[in-house]
Amino acid sequence: MNTFAHAHAGPCMTALTLGADLLALALACTIAVVGRYLTGGQFELGLYLHLFPFLGLFVVLLAMQGLYPPILISPPDELKRLSLAISLGFVLLAVITFFAKHGHLYSRSIVLVAWGLSLGLVPLARALSRRLGYSLGIWGYPTLIFGAGNTGRIVVKTLCKQPRLGLRPLAFLDDDADKIGTTVHDVPVLGTLDQATTLGLDPRKTIALLALPRIDRDRLKHILETKLHAFSRVILIPDLFGITSLWVSATDIGGIMGLDIRHKLLDPHRQAMKRCMEVALIILFVPLLAPLMGMLALAVRLDSPGPVLFRHQRIGLGGQDITIWKFRSMRQDAAQCLEDCLQDPTLREEWAATHKLRHDPRVTRLGRFLRATSLDELPQLINVLTGDLSLVGPRPIVWDEVERYQDGFELYKRVKPSLTGLWQISGRSSTSYRLRVNLDAYYVRNWSIWLDIYILFKTPLELLKGRGAY
Repeated sequence: MNTFAHAHAGPCMTALTLGADLLALALACTIAVVGRYLTGGQFELGLYLHLFPFLGLFVVLLAMQGLYPPILISPPDELKRLSLAISLGFVLLAVITFFAKHGHLYSRSIVLVAWGLSLGLVPLARALSRRLGYSLGIWGYPTLIFGAGNTGRIVVKTLCKQPRLGLRPLAFLDDDADKIGTTVHDVPVLGTLDQATTLGLDPRKTIALLALPRIDRDRLKHILETKLHAFSRVILIPDLFGITSLWVSATDIGGIMGLDIRHKLLDPHRQAMKRCMEVALIILFVPLLAPLMGMLALAVRLDSPGPVLFRHQRIGLGGQDITIWKFRSMRQDAAQCLEDCLQDPTLREEWAATHKLRHDPRVTRLGRFLRATSLDELPQLINVLTGDLSLVGPRPIVWDEVERYQDGFELYKRVKPSLTGLWQISGRSSTSYRLRVNLDAYYVRNWSIWLDIYILFKTPLELLKGRGAY
């Protein structure tokens, strides 16, 4: 068994990602140029071929953003870096053509369309390249985990479930003799910590991940200086599960290392910025959404007797009750129907676990379609405009669910609930309730405009999959 067959994953990951970027950029520019030409553009197609070598400029800018290879970068942070690099690339391209006195030859509409398409196609191409690389076994830096305890197990489980992070667990090392020879999530425990330099791997091409949160300081210093000194990259995992944040940074306090944790969503200025962005987006899409909502309202009216809209109480900002609106997707006697259903122990257990029923007899024919596509939630855009909801954020809950949030409820009620969020793009009702709570807490702790943009970008794709929608 060649345990370390992926030692050269770094160059492969870089080449794969770079190829995906170039292909996406070339495709975006080609679509923009050909599209403008077919709609009456008066220019020679060959004129734009002279600009294709400038795609190398984009590669340089992406590299300067630390995107080759893209490992241990969160999706919103990667989206931010990609957007900045691509936007700067088009600005520089416009400046170059201007000073070359050729600017008048090129269409501004082509540049704008190519820019917009690049912002969408490059992240998509990167996601597809990761899937391809992982299936071929060339995606992920080889990673050696020090510590096969609970922390190490959680980390390896996370890395296996999220290959996009770019770390491929190879083996554990642990001083507990009872663990040596066992496997954790198919990753073997090969030996003790002292054997780190005797396994035949190249430490310059391997990441050392230290998952020993309760180790004493002297022992930690000894391991770092004698066992891990040859590794080019060492990642230390503290025992801070549930507290971690994208906005945690190491800070020096007179020679003492501290962790600076910032909750940016709780900043009033950033809340105002988020609010402005969401209202602007809704106003921008009103011409498209208004006719759609009108047709859906008519369809609900014709499908079954009862009102078009359904209103329900949810918990809003500060723990205040709010009324949210949906297109009605249930029968008029839904309350009595639910009471009858919960006489069945199996259905009662399912309801207690998720507050949902997979095969809910209360839902109408049209209602099943509305729920599968989440179109029943479109009237909540009114709640966003009135300020009761955000466009992106935690999922709205009722008071019966507060007990399950436990300490997380205090964090939950400090922000507005929302129309879409991490839960909606992570499988919706197919996820466990505990994960749902964790996703809400993660969002509050890790918010940024780029996280909102990432969620908004992924929401339509998730709706098309129909995953966990019922």
